[in-house]
This record gives sequence, C-alpha cells and structure tokens, in this order.
Amino acid sequence: MKKWLAALLMITMLVVAGCGNGGDSNSSAGKSNNNSTIQKVIKAKKLVIGTNPGYFPFEMVDSKGKFIGYDIDVAQAIADNLGVKLEVKQYGFDGLVPALQTGEIDMIFAGMSITGERALAVSFANPYYKTGQAIMLQSKNNTIKSYEDLDKKGTKIAAQIATTGSLISKDMFKNAEIKDYEDFPAAALALQSGQVDAVIYDEPAIQVYNLQQVGKVKKLEGVISADNLGLAVQKNDFESVQWLNSFLHSYIDSPAELQSRAKWFENSDWLKTVKE
Repeated sequence: MKKWLAALLMITMLVVAGCGNGGDSNSSAGKSNNNSTIQKVIKAKKLVIGTNPGYFPFEMVDSKGKFIGYDIDVAQAIADNLGVKLEVKQYGFDGLVPALQTGEIDMIFAGMSITGERALAVSFANPYYKTGQAIMLQSKNNTIKSYEDLDKKGTKIAAQIATTGSLISKDMFKNAEIKDYEDFPAAALALQSGQVDAVIYDEPAIQVYNLQQVGKVKKLEGVISADNLGLAVQKNDFESVQWLNSFLHSYIDSPAELQSRAKWFENSDWLKTVKE
C-alpha cells in the first residue's frame, strides 16, 4: 500500500484540473489546491499532528517520553505512506482546534468525536473508530444504577473540558452539577477522592482505566451516546479529506491496523510502559 496513495493524489489533481469550467480561466473548480495539507506535508517532508495524551488507548506518553497509542500508529502509517517524518505536538484538548486553524499542526489525532459544532471549525475525514460515552463510578457506589440516577440535584459529574462527554453531560443532566477538568486522569482522580459522583468519558478509556484501578472504580453498563471519531484538517481542505478517506479505506482492517487494534484494545501489557 505504501506510496500508492501519493500517486492517487496526483492523478486526482489531474482529473480535477481537466474537469474545470473551460469558459472561466479563473474558476477555482478547475484548479487543484496546491496549499492543501497533503501537499504541504509532502513538500515539508514532515507530518505534524496535534494530540492530547491521556486518552487511553488512543494517545499516551510512555516512561521514556515517547508518544504511543492507536492514534499514533495511524499517524505513523500515514507518514510512512507519504514517505515523510512524523512529529507529534501535545496540547490541551481545547487548544487543538486553534492550533490547527493557525497552522501550528497539520492534523488533529486526538480521538476527536465528529460533531456538527466542530465541523463548522474543521473538516473531518470519514470516521476511523466508533465508540460512545460511558459512565464511571466508584466501585463502592451502589446508589447509581442507571444514567437516570445522575440527573438529580446534589449530584456532581466530572468530564474533560471541551469534550463530547462534557457537552453531553450538560445536555442530559441539567439537574446535576457538571465539573470540567483539564483531562481525563484529573477527572478520574476527582472521582476516586470523592469530589464527584461520576465521570463521563469515552468507553475505551474508561475500560482501560478500570484495568489500572481494579477494585476502585467500575463502569456502568452500556453507553449514553454513539460517537464517531475522526481525523481533522483545516476547514474546506477537501483534497486532504479525500486523500485521508482513501487511506483509511485501505488501512482499516488491514493486517497492520488489526495488529495495532489487538495491541492497544485487546492487551493490557502496554499499561506497564505508560508514564504515571
């Protein structure tokens, strides 16, 4: 698969150029976007992505300071396909979109849910992972048995700021107090210390955290939403979106992707290498 997508991109550019309005030499419909992210990456020979470590098992930092996780594997596969180096930059989750908009990074790889509001600020490729928001409680909590039990005065719910979990919590649980934290680990610690009654976050991360904190926390059965995770590029960069869609179509369920998925979602050995 290596290299063929770069060739596909060039062919697409030629086809688009040949299909323009011949009566208007200034028509943008007949021109390729030479400033697309993919073109920029190829020219710079480097793919710069923004991420928010702490979203297990998608993006973490190991004990040696190296970025690891499922999203990092996807990013590396894209960089390898383009024949460029990969550079990873760390941001707070709410700083990722501004960093993309100002050109500090080329793409967002942060387990970002595709929402209508975000789609007004960035352009998403097709979903690469399907998940949902889950509820995490202290193991000793026997009073909260379903999500309906959270929507009460006096109940405190933790979520990571600017995430889908935060938005859904504020929409679903109007009688509860929603407390935003900088990241998921901070929200989880607030739960364990008794500062909040529950945490709303993506199911895969909660499942991994349960493995780390056996006997201390538990996941309420089921999910309260269905989320599609997407890779983001600058708004209206349709050429890059098309390239990413083509890449993901071939990458998802490929031997490399299946191996990555098994490593991060079906095995917990890597937890020993994650920076505390």
